[in-house]
Amino acid sequence: MEDKKSRDWEKHDETIEKFIQTIAKNMNLYGVTSSIGRLYGVLYFADEPMTLDDMRDALEMSKTSMSTGVRTLSDMKMVESTFRKGIRKDLYTSEEDWYKSFTSLFGGRWRRLTESNIEEADEAMEELEKILSTTEDEALKERIERDIDRLEYAKNYYDWLMKFIHVIETGKIFEYIPKNK
Repeated sequence: MEDKKSRDWEKHDETIEKFIQTIAKNMNLYGVTSSIGRLYGVLYFADEPMTLDDMRDALEMSKTSMSTGVRTLSDMKMVESTFRKGIRKDLYTSEEDWYKSFTSLFGGRWRRLTESNIEEADEAMEELEKILSTTEDEALKERIERDIDRLEYAKNYYDWLMKFIHVIETGKIFEYIPKNK
């Protein structure tokens, strides 16, 4: 009987490890390494908050790597620091609301990239307007006017994208596509 229990636990651990490997493999979608993905998986399946030492032991990685990984996951709002009376070391838990993590991470990234694109489009338009006002080359003037139209189209798209990002960041997306329970 004890042998069966042992095999059942072993099978359980293998199954969870396989899923953690899948999480780790797919973390590049979030722009992080698979080792950070493994860290998140270990924290996600942990029954109790973990210290950096606990994580180091579980993953057999350096404490520095654990610290860097936790900081990265914390910045992504996928891990948070927690407190437990009587324990002086920092404790960490995973954010278990993956919807929240997604909206925070992707909303923030999309916003930064889109704002950068808007700035670049504005600068390009400003530069093209300067050339347009000084050139006497009619073919170049026509080309600049077409390019400015294209940049206006891009800016209109970015304006729409910023509205979409707002829907993601505020959680209004769940009014249109409800979270699965």
